[in-house]
Amino acid sequence: MTQRVSRRGLAAGAALLPAAAIASATRARAAGAESTFERVARTKTLRVAGITGALPYFSKDLTTGAWKGACVPMAESLGKVFGAKVEYVEATWGTAVLDIQSNKIDMSFALNPTPERALAIRFTHPMIVHPFGCLARHGFNPTTWSDIDKPGIRIAYDIGSLHETVAKRFAPKARHVGFAQQDQGILALQSGRADVVILAALLGLAAVGKNPSLGPYHLLTGPQVALPSCLGIQQEPDNKFRDVLNAWLDFNRGLGTMRQDIIEGLAVEGVKPDQIPAALSF
Repeated sequence: MTQRVSRRGLAAGAALLPAAAIASATRARAAGAESTFERVARTKTLRVAGITGALPYFSKDLTTGAWKGACVPMAESLGKVFGAKVEYVEATWGTAVLDIQSNKIDMSFALNPTPERALAIRFTHPMIVHPFGCLARHGFNPTTWSDIDKPGIRIAYDIGSLHETVAKRFAPKARHVGFAQQDQGILALQSGRADVVILAALLGLAAVGKNPSLGPYHLLTGPQVALPSCLGIQQEPDNKFRDVLNAWLDFNRGLGTMRQDIIEGLAVEGVKPDQIPAALSF
């Protein structure tokens, strides 16, 4: 049974807002509200979601408050394009959609575009496409979704993320346990309160690199589930901000800069290039 963390977390993660509320917000922006492109140009500040406990994408030094991870050089590169400084706003996967909607942030890296989320925010071209799998308790080595789709298996995930979506889609018979943050699900696995924790490949590899005792990371097949991760931004009539982000994504993917940032982000966590699944593309 899924634990309820908060109504805010659930609403933000699923991004299931009433159609009337979405239409109202859209009309307000269309009525002359400042666009994201205009605001960034005026303030010279690019507000980026800093996702806590989400290596290799982000990690925050609790002593200095500094952010590191694969998405930090990406954010800094985008900041230079706009001639703006980057301001990191602490968030989670479950709150990022609402933070974008409420104009708390300008963008969030590595959000999976779902139809429900697309009702509330807009997405760029993919930054990466990668498969899903899990970490499992010692002695349990699942290779397919059917291996964990059993009533006696306790599956952990962070509420509002696509980890929750794929867990419910491909392992509906299991016992589902939701947490506010990814790290809490991993702690549940370590303490014996969960049998598996669902993680996208990069996140699972980073977790194992940081703490090898968790390993190995199990890439699940039957079927193999691979979905795009994009940059999430506000829905607005002015497409200039999105167009710049898309150009930046295509340009840096073509140059291999983004791939290098991700590999270096994984390396910081002790992950070697040969440990990256062949099915992972970025």
